[in-house]
This record gives sequence, structure tokens and C-alpha cells, in this order.
Amino acid sequence: MGDSFWRTLGRGLLQIVYPNSCWVCGQAIPPETHAFCPPCRAAVFTDPKPSCRRCAATVGPFVNTADGCVRCRAESFAFDGAVRLGTYDGPLRDVILRLKHPHNEGLAEIVAAAWAECSLDAWRPLGIAAVVPVPLHWLRRWQRGYNQSEAIARTLAHALGVPCQTHAVRRVRRTVSQANLSLTARRENVRGAFEPRRGVALKGQTVLLVDDVMTTGSTVHEVARALRKGGAGRVIVAVLARAEM
Repeated sequence: MGDSFWRTLGRGLLQIVYPNSCWVCGQAIPPETHAFCPPCRAAVFTDPKPSCRRCAATVGPFVNTADGCVRCRAESFAFDGAVRLGTYDGPLRDVILRLKHPHNEGLAEIVAAAWAECSLDAWRPLGIAAVVPVPLHWLRRWQRGYNQSEAIARTLAHALGVPCQTHAVRRVRRTVSQANLSLTARRENVRGAFEPRRGVALKGQTVLLVDDVMTTGSTVHEVARALRKGGAGRVIVAVLARAEM
């Protein structure tokens, strides 16, 4: 049986466990309403704050971010720009934390589909030719049951009509959680942790690199470095949320 069968079965089981209730607040919702009540949907999929085009950090309303913002202007990134769904707080944070629990692939796909629906017009001019998720170490993937970034990337790729290159990059060593590390420690933790796979055709292409949360950019920088080593021309990072240290 293929992956689609198991994803469909998982969504059906979720409807049994959580029948017609909002995935954020638990409020009962009409059967025709998908996954979120109207207030939570608005909170998750509306970003009221402007963000930097280079690192996706929150900026003031009149800041020129053509060359980055004050947080990233002096940084050297292997990626060319970054887009976000929102900031890592409120209902969006609640959704992302749920995605890190086992077997929430159905929720990841629902979130990604809604994100694509409200962002495709902005993304199409970027010329994206492939979508690549940040890979998990095999042990963490086994513990979680899936890679949330991969589930999001697959859905975004389908919406864009481009391939999802799930095996473009491999994680060559396990890293510790970045959550409680300093900026310097984060960079050292992921340095050299990713390598491009042979045989994946990315030469000269613009790649959308997908992850759930970006804080300092250390992880996506290393994955983007591997993608460029594998031949990618441009790398645009897409994250559900931008967090601040």
C-alpha cells in the first residue's frame, strides 16, 4: 500500500479522535469547516508584521530590506532570501508544536495547503523549479513517524506544480536540539551536517527550501550550502514561522 493510503487513513482516524473541532483551540466547528475555526484560521494564516526579504525577521513598516535588515545585513548566508507564514507565537506556535508530535502528517498537509493558497501569487515570480525539505536524522524521523518539513514541502510542491526533491540532501550526522544553544553553538552544531545526494538534478535551478521554524538561520544555511554544492542556482527559504532568540 502506498503513502497516500496511509495518509488518508490517518486523516480519517483523526476525524474520529477529533470530530469537527478546531485543531488549535478545540472549539466545535461545522462539518464543512476544515481544521480551524475562523478566528484561529485568521490568526494562523495572517501575518500582520512586515518581514525582511533576506532572513524573514520582523522589521519596522518603513525599513528598506533590499540588502537585508539590521539582524542579517552583516551575515553571510548560502540562501538568497526567506519567506515566512508568520512569527513563532500565538496559535501558529501551537500548530507547529503539535506538528512535532508523532503522526500529525495530516495537519502538516492542511497547514501547507492553506499557506500555498494565500502565497502562490507571491511565489510564482520567483521561478521555483523544485521544493526541498530540511531532512531529519533517521532516528528522529522514526521517533516522530514522519518529517513535518517533508509533509509541508510535498504539499507546497504540488500547489506550485513542481517536483518535491525529498532526497536532494542527506543529513550525514545527528545533531543535538538547537533550542537552548547560543548563536555560535548553533552554527557549530550543524556545520557540515548535510551533504548533497548524487544523481539529483538541480543544476542552475531555483529551489524552495522548506522548514518549520527558523531562528538564526544556521540550519537552513547549511542545507542551502549543500544544495549549492549539488548545483542549485538560487535557494529561497520558506518557513512556517520566524522565531527570535
